[in-house]
Amino acid sequence: MAIQVNLDMMLVQRKMSLTELSQRIGISMTNLSLLKNGKVKGMRFSTLESICRELECQPGDILEYVPDFV
Repeated sequence: MAIQVNLDMMLVQRKMSLTELSQRIGISMTNLSLLKNGKVKGMRFSTLESICRELECQPGDILEYVPDFV
């Protein structure tokens, strides 16, 4: 997939666990875990906004375009 999710790196930088982020933004651990592992095909802007607000970051800090070369 060409979009890479760097949520785990942001959590490490902010010294926050996935559980803590889940509790703070009201999104289930399952959904955050799927997102963190790149297993989702889409994300709501409201979810992205909540994550960015809590981690004090920009969407580009979490999502990165990495081209697939054949």
